[in-house]
Amino acid sequence: MLRTIALALLLANCLYFAWGNGMLRPLGFGPVQQSEPQHMAQQIAPGSVRLLSAEEFRQIEEQVKAEQSPKECLQAGPFNEAQSAALRKVLGDSLPADAWTLEAAPVAPRWIVYLGKYTNAEALAKKRSELAAMNLKAESLENPALEPGLSLGGFDKRAEADAALLQLSARGLHTARVVQESAGSSAYLLRLPAIGAALKPKLPDIRAVLGAKALHACN
Repeated sequence: MLRTIALALLLANCLYFAWGNGMLRPLGFGPVQQSEPQHMAQQIAPGSVRLLSAEEFRQIEEQVKAEQSPKECLQAGPFNEAQSAALRKVLGDSLPADAWTLEAAPVAPRWIVYLGKYTNAEALAKKRSELAAMNLKAESLENPALEPGLSLGGFDKRAEADAALLQLSARGLHTARVVQESAGSSAYLLRLPAIGAALKPKLPDIRAVLGAKALHACN
């Protein structure tokens, strides 16, 4: 009896071994297939996967934070052709190509109420004092050909400048006249549409070639 039981157990073990290893599949018996070979086929270059070092992970984390930081739009200008050429070189060396633009912007003629030319710096300083006593503020000239002289206001239209001159004459200023400080021309406006933490360290290099044109928030 015991011998029969032992033989039955041995036969059962052999059958289970054969079933578990798929040997009985031709006969229609076998465990459910658990492997998913299609997942292996979907892997992309599994050999290129590598673990990052702590320093590499820190650098990537900082880069992601910088890219997700709040961004602001800055602009400056207008700039003439020569200034724009210098700007393009610095911008190309400092910023990605999609981080800046130099947009063409027509510049209207500029008319000013003008005082000058004066013979020397002493005469210029004396006139400044006279204007201050009349509560009039003189502005700097943008056209070197009119130096040494003073401006009492700039206007896009000649008629506006003439009207301002009449008002000044009524206040007792009779030595001023209207002149055209600059003719209409084409200029360029620098625009930095999305400056975030990653690009802000580059701004000092750009400001160095802006001259008197400061960066400010976009309109």
